[in-house]
Amino acid sequence: MIGMGNDESHTKPPRRRSVLYYGSGHMLNDITAACWFTYLLLFLTDNGLSPRDAAVVMLSGQVADGLATVFSGELIDRFGHFKLWHAAGSLLVAISFSSVFGGCLPCKIFTSDSSTMETIGYSIFAAIFNVGWAATQVSHMSMINCITLHSTSRVVLASCRNAFTMVANLSLYAVAIVVFSVTKADNPVDIENQYRWIAYLSILIGCCFVGIFHLGTKEPGLKFSAHGSCSGRISWTYWFKKLLYYQVALVYVITRLVVNVSQVYIAFYVINDLRMAQSAKALVPAIIYICSFIVSIILQEIAWTSRRLKAYYSAGAIIWIFSGVGLFLLPRSLNIFMYSIGLFIGIANALMMVTGVSMQSALVGEDLNGCAFVCGSLSFLDKISCGIALYILQSYQSTAQRTEGDLSSEGFVSVARFGLGLVPAFCSLVGAATTYTIEFPSSSSKPLVEPLLE
Repeated sequence: MIGMGNDESHTKPPRRRSVLYYGSGHMLNDITAACWFTYLLLFLTDNGLSPRDAAVVMLSGQVADGLATVFSGELIDRFGHFKLWHAAGSLLVAISFSSVFGGCLPCKIFTSDSSTMETIGYSIFAAIFNVGWAATQVSHMSMINCITLHSTSRVVLASCRNAFTMVANLSLYAVAIVVFSVTKADNPVDIENQYRWIAYLSILIGCCFVGIFHLGTKEPGLKFSAHGSCSGRISWTYWFKKLLYYQVALVYVITRLVVNVSQVYIAFYVINDLRMAQSAKALVPAIIYICSFIVSIILQEIAWTSRRLKAYYSAGAIIWIFSGVGLFLLPRSLNIFMYSIGLFIGIANALMMVTGVSMQSALVGEDLNGCAFVCGSLSFLDKISCGIALYILQSYQSTAQRTEGDLSSEGFVSVARFGLGLVPAFCSLVGAATTYTIEFPSSSSKPLVEPLLE
């Protein structure tokens, strides 16, 4: 535990090495989440589940994740030990994730291949995986506020965290390209083996970075040195009485909806709507994440104020609005422009994610004994809203598949086109409008007169 004598260190810029160690801590979560949102629905429907049943599996995981974030946030605020929660969550993620893509274990135990049993079986492991994911996410995100008090340094940490998210996504697509290229997929068993290998390799990569995080990052003691002990834990009602809490919550949820819903439907869109080559399933997302990675690195070098947070978030939202409209209207004959639109989506995602997460830190300020609850409660809203949105969209997907003849009609608007185009565009519009109304309190921390990073 860091004592009072070291408080001054929390107003100094973090070293680049420390920032990199911290950013690597969410790699396992990020690479498994990328696989979850990109390939889960494809995997489940390829293995015989209806789109609606596949959506039920994803919704069960999102609900479990949402509930776990609230409880994790409360327990972390009460007892601390960020790294212990992170390690326990990472272990649960590593053990359970392979089971999500490893087939229906309850079906084998009860020797039943019914769709109901498959849905229940996959949902159980999806829920277990998301409980571990939530514990890791809340502990890692909360650490930003307890590593440093200065708002600019917190944005640097959030930006590095987002950069590693892009690395995780690119790593997943690299793994997927290799697996899909070197293994055959002649039957459902081969398809299941492909996804199993993707899951195993993703876990291996993620666990390596988790080890780097735990070896290089110290348990933050600012939370306790600033308040003396955890007995000063802030009540939930303190946050519920603040207008800023609801504004930041809406912006964060909107941002996650934009990123997650677009990620789910991009593979469906480029293959089914634009009729692009199979390689586009990996190439278009790769363009998006490379651009996001570059922008996230650039954002680490900016001196941040509340005005800049709002301006950069609004810029990202405006880019997404135009990109979403472009995706909705893009005809199949001009599918080559998908690569250009992907570049702008990557820029917009980075701008919105970095500033959206940083708004949480601006909300927390120096109220460190409630930081985990803020991260947990906002993540709860994010997971539930994403789960419901995807379930609704997949329900319409089921209806659309009953009339397959419509799919060839020029006037047919697919669920993928709607989910990738209009939904993120509308959410971005709401996010930009909400951001305009936010008034952040002035920071009471010492001004940062040194470089952003040592």
